Amino acid sequence: MTKKLWEASLKQKINSNLFEFEKFLAKKFNYIPEKNYKKLLNWTIKNPKLFWSSMWEYSNLKGIKNDKFYFPKEIIKSKFLVKSKLNYAENLLSKNDNSKAVTFISENGYREEKTWKELNNNTLKLINILKEIKIKEKDRVAAYTANQIETVESFLATSAIGAIWSSCSPDFGTRGVMERFSQIKPKLLIITDRYYYNGKEINVLERLPTIIKKIKSIKNVLIINYPGKKNLKQKKIKGIKIIYYNKLKGKKEKKTSFKKFDFDKELAILFSSGTTGKPKCICHRAGGVLLQHIKEHKLHCNVKDGDNVFYFTTCGWMMWNWLMTFLASKASIVLFDGFPMYKKYDLLLKIAHKEKISLFGVSAKYIDQLRKLNLNIKNKYKLKYLKTICSTGSPLSSDGFDYVYKNIKKDVHLASIAGGTDLVSCFVLGNIYSPVYKGQIQNNGLGMNTDVFSDRGKSLTNKKGELVCKSPFPSMPIYFWNDKNDKKYKSAYFKKFKNIWHHGDYAERKLNGGYVIYGRSDTTLNPGGVRLGTAEIYSEVEKFREIKESIVVGQSWDNDVRIILFITMSKNFSLTELLLDQIKKNIRKNASPRHVPSKIIVVKDIPRTKSGKLVELAVKSTIEGNKIKNLEALANPEALRYFKNLKVLSN
Repeated sequence: MTKKLWEASLKQKINSNLFEFEKFLAKKFNYIPEKNYKKLLNWTIKNPKLFWSSMWEYSNLKGIKNDKFYFPKEIIKSKFLVKSKLNYAENLLSKNDNSKAVTFISENGYREEKTWKELNNNTLKLINILKEIKIKEKDRVAAYTANQIETVESFLATSAIGAIWSSCSPDFGTRGVMERFSQIKPKLLIITDRYYYNGKEINVLERLPTIIKKIKSIKNVLIINYPGKKNLKQKKIKGIKIIYYNKLKGKKEKKTSFKKFDFDKELAILFSSGTTGKPKCICHRAGGVLLQHIKEHKLHCNVKDGDNVFYFTTCGWMMWNWLMTFLASKASIVLFDGFPMYKKYDLLLKIAHKEKISLFGVSAKYIDQLRKLNLNIKNKYKLKYLKTICSTGSPLSSDGFDYVYKNIKKDVHLASIAGGTDLVSCFVLGNIYSPVYKGQIQNNGLGMNTDVFSDRGKSLTNKKGELVCKSPFPSMPIYFWNDKNDKKYKSAYFKKFKNIWHHGDYAERKLNGGYVIYGRSDTTLNPGGVRLGTAEIYSEVEKFREIKESIVVGQSWDNDVRIILFITMSKNFSLTELLLDQIKKNIRKNASPRHVPSKIIVVKDIPRTKSGKLVELAVKSTIEGNKIKNLEALANPEALRYFKNLKVLSN
C-alpha cells in the first residue's frame, strides 16, 4: 500500500478555490459540489465546452467571450472559444494599487520590489517605446535576459501590443541563442548587460556584435542593466538603434487602451530542445495559455489575491512563462537570479521565509540536493505562510517526498507537476481534494483527458507506458514556426498514435488516479529537469578533427539524468586530458553549462541505422540494461556490445 503523506483538512477544502468553483458550477448547471476531485475531473472531461467557458467567467477575464467551440475529428485543428477577444497583458495587470507586484532578489542578496502601480506605469512607458521604434502586431521581440523585473515589464509591453515574445536566459552560449532567434527573425533584441552565477560576473553585452552580425533582422537593441549595478556601455553598431532601459525613468507614461486580440492570437515562441537539429519554434496562443494557467494557478495551486509566489527558473524555461501568469490571479511574484545555493545551501528557503512565500516552486533536483545535504529546514524557518510546494522538471523521487514532509514542513501541499514546453502548462498536477501519496503526482489537470498507453494504444493502469492526451486542450500550440502544413508539429505529437497527443514521457497511472513519471521516452536529454537537445552538443564535438564520431545519451542516475558522451577517435589520436578539457570548454561556451557531459567515454564503434542515422535510444537502453527494440533496423547491431556493462557508468 502506497504511503499517504498529507491530506487537506475539511476546513482547507471548504475554503479552497476548488470548492468555490464547484459552487459556481452548481449555480449554473445541475452540478452538486462534493469536494470529490474524481467526480469534478470526469465532469470537466465530459463537458469541455461548459468547463472552459465557466473557467473564463469564474476568473472574471477581461475580454469579449463567445461560446463557440470547434472540435473536428483531427485534434490539431481544434479551436476553443472561437472569435472571443482579450488582451493577455491587460489580464496580467490585474491590479493598479500601491501593493507589491514583483520582487527581484539576486544571489548576492540585492533586492528590489515594484508595486502594481509602478508595474502598470513602466509597461505603458515601454509600450510607447515599442510603438516609437515601429514594433507592430506579430513582430517578434527576442529577449536574452536575466530573470529580473525589467524582463517582466518587457514581456507585458510586447504582448500588450500584439507582438510575439521569445526569450533565452544568458547562460545560453552565443551559438545557442543565434540558432534559436535567427529562425524567428526578431526586429528587437532585449539584452541584459551581464549576469551573476555563483559569485562570477559574466558579461553578456560583449556577445552582442556577434549576434547582430548573424541575425540581420535585428534593427533595435534595448539594453537592460543588471539590478543594483551601473550600466555597462555599448559601442555604436552601424544600422542599429540602441536604447538604454534606465532612460525610461524620466519618460512620462501615456495612457493606452488595450486592444482586444483574437483568443488564438500568437503570444510567445518557446523552443524545443533541439534533439534532431535546430530547436523547433513552438508558437503558443494568448487566450489558451491564459485560460490554462489561470485554471492551474487558481484551482490546482489554490493561489489567491495577495499571495506571494516564487518559482526558481530562468527566462529560458517554460516555468518562467508559467510564473508570469500568476499576476492574473492578483498574486505577487518573486524572481530570483543566480546560483540557488550561493554561500548558503538553504538560500531559497531563507527567501521563502523572509518574503512570506505561499507557493514555493523548485525542481525535483533541488529537493534532492537538499535531501543529500540532510538540511533540517523546519527547525530553522517556520514558513508559516507556505501552503504549497511545487516540484517539476524531472520526477520527484519517493525519498524526495519523504524529505519535504520530514524536513521542510509537515502541513504543506506537495504538488509534483508534469507537462512541458510543448503545452507551456501541465498534463498532471496537484489538487487540494486528493491526498498526497509518496512518489505520486496526484491526478490529471481539470479538462485534461490524460492517460497512459501501451505501444499498441491500449489504456494501462499500474503499468509503465506512454503518457498521452486523448482530447484537445486550449494551450496546444497554434503551430511551429516555419513549419509548412504542420509537418513538424504532427510528427512531434501525433506520429505514434493516430489523433492522440503522444508526449514522449514514460509514465504509470495508478488505480487511485495518481501518476508516476519515469522520464523521457524519446532521446531528449533532461538533466536537472531542463530539456536539452543532443544536436547542440554534436555541433561542438564535430569541430574536433581528433574525434571521428560521437553519440550523446541521458543516463538515468541518482534520481535524475546525467549526460554521457561516447566518442570514437580518428586515426592516430587518443583522448588526452587536454582534449577532454577542450571539448567540455567548447560545449560550455557555445551551448551552455548544462550541456556539458558528466562523462566522455571512448568506444570502438557507434550503432547506426541502415540510412546512417545514429540510434541514441538503442545506446541508452543498452547502458541501462533494457531490451532493444527494432534491432533489425540497425546496420551494425554488433556495435552495441561496446556499451554493455561499462564499469565507468556505475559510479
